[in-house]
Amino acid sequence: MLHLITDTDHYSAVLDLAMNAKRNLWIGTADIKDLYVLQGKTEKPFLGVLAELLGRGVEIRLLHAKEPGPNFQADFDRYPRLAQRLERSMCPRVHFKIIVIDQTVCYVGSANLTGAGMGMKSFRRRNFEAGILTDDPAIAAAAMEEFDKVWRGSECEKCQRKDFCPDPIV
Repeated sequence: MLHLITDTDHYSAVLDLAMNAKRNLWIGTADIKDLYVLQGKTEKPFLGVLAELLGRGVEIRLLHAKEPGPNFQADFDRYPRLAQRLERSMCPRVHFKIIVIDQTVCYVGSANLTGAGMGMKSFRRRNFEAGILTDDPAIAAAAMEEFDKVWRGSECEKCQRKDFCPDPIV
């Protein structure tokens, strides 16, 4: 499978797959906000979905560039499991948007994990986004390596932005 994802496909294809992860879910995004999703007919914070996944034993890594705003923090605080089990790290140089689901399917594209990027914003308020969704093993492995390279701090030693890093990985 190799699909070009545009417009509302980010929500219907990428987030639907992410919400059904079985083993692990890696999310890399420059910007993150209090994204809401539909589960059945109920609108809920995506963070609530992540808390449910953690409760089912799914390993979740969230890598983002900056501290989210107060709405995200309020939603985060509603789900104690996130503080206990969500693996979360920040790197101010992260600009990629990578989502890897169960180490087999990945999204690489332009959409941040925000309502305007891939959420439930109206058509008049959404960003124009594009990305690739694939289960090609070589692409998934390359996306995971790029994510993991930052996650494990291999870029920190040569980074020239350490003075701006609020929470250095290493």
